[in-house]
Amino acid sequence: MPSVTLKGNPVEVAGEEVQVGQKAPDYKLQGADMSDVTLATHAGKTRILCAVPSLDTPVCDIEMQRFNKEASALANTAVIAISTDLPFAQKRWCGANNADAVVTGSDHREGSFGRAYGCMVNSGPLERCLVRAVFVVGADDTIKHVEYVSEIAEEPDYDAALAAARG
Repeated sequence: MPSVTLKGNPVEVAGEEVQVGQKAPDYKLQGADMSDVTLATHAGKTRILCAVPSLDTPVCDIEMQRFNKEASALANTAVIAISTDLPFAQKRWCGANNADAVVTGSDHREGSFGRAYGCMVNSGPLERCLVRAVFVVGADDTIKHVEYVSEIAEEPDYDAALAAARG
């Protein structure tokens, strides 16, 4: 399990921690159009999977706006913002921020992403939300980069994730 804190307080996380080099676990999210979003939805592309607690928080907003800006310069890459926000809230966030290069996926129904990628908060005020984490999955479905951000209220290492996506 990754060691994660929220404002310095330890957070209990459920699920298995993923490692670079392993096959990416599948998941089932709900897209903004209410369709299923799985690992296979963007098969053949590099995927940057951004787990965030909620798009309606300042750090998540900053993070996803940055990835939205960077996404347009990445060839054959899908950037997916994943939270337990409802699809309606995710769609509203995208519209309000002109986020047209990022796809959203809600893990609110099953929590399959959070458990499969070891980032589902298991207790406390953020229970059933996701910790902040970034995973880069290659076109061959192999994990190329993993970052569990140790403090949920901090931003990820954008440069490392983008370098892994560029390959």
